[in-house]
Amino acid sequence: MFFPEDADGQPKPNLKEHFMREALRQAQRAIEKDEVPIGVVIIHKNRIIAKAFNQTLLLKDPTAHAEMIAITQAAEHLQHSSGRLLETELYVTVEPCPMCMGAIIQARIPKVFYGAANEKYGACGSVVDLLKAGRWNHTVQVEKGVLAAEAAALMQGFFRSKRAKLAE
Repeated sequence: MFFPEDADGQPKPNLKEHFMREALRQAQRAIEKDEVPIGVVIIHKNRIIAKAFNQTLLLKDPTAHAEMIAITQAAEHLQHSSGRLLETELYVTVEPCPMCMGAIIQARIPKVFYGAANEKYGACGSVVDLLKAGRWNHTVQVEKGVLAAEAAALMQGFFRSKRAKLAE
């Protein structure tokens, strides 16, 4: 699926929502597996090349965050000799944690769009800001708040359901 960009090379606003809705669908898959509902899609030249949801319980792996899985898929898809994901964009329903933001930086992903802030582990400014200017040899542009209410509602509903089950 191909979508044009506007004059400054950014996806058109409705495209941001389109790609974030794909990430939200991945987050819904996480809920179906009783995983924390975080979903990701990675775009290359306006085409989805990777999509994933959190799978830490499913895979019994604390590093199996949606971003980590999608980055691995995208690297495999692009087969760049350095493993770098140049000319890509990552859409994630919730602000990345420090581990995932580190992987995004290492993969050289130039643009990240996220939905809801992560007040416990957010690494794009909510708790820490790993992207402060001058710290890395690669900069990542971050846009927050894309379909934030929908992403936050998924998280809140998931944890509300978990707490209700514990109270039974």
